[in-house]
Amino acid sequence: MGYADGMPNWVRIAAVSDLPEGNGGEFVAGGRVVALFNVGGEFHALDGICPHQGGPLGKGALAGCIVTCPWHGFQFDVTTGEHQTSRSLVQERFPVKVEAGAVWVNLGDGTDATTGTAAATDP
Repeated sequence: MGYADGMPNWVRIAAVSDLPEGNGGEFVAGGRVVALFNVGGEFHALDGICPHQGGPLGKGALAGCIVTCPWHGFQFDVTTGEHQTSRSLVQERFPVKVEAGAVWVNLGDGTDATTGTAAATDP
């Protein structure tokens, strides 16, 4: 639940070094705005447009795994996409992987990813 539908479509979105632990950012990948977050060394990606009034989720404050939209305060768990007061509202998530210092998001159905997260360390 929560991952984008369609065929796998991995797109390089950032370097690991672009997003220190505990931070979020707004990126464009495959023509979509993606909010990318580094929580405890794992990367999580959500649709970057808040469903309330189109605010930039990637520019919101991140507290633990909760991002707050900077426009009107909608809050989402970046690990699940769930809105914090209305659990039935789930923001679209994208699987993430890290390879050779680069962060990739799958804008398709995520069949190549098992958890939707990727550690910030490389082998």
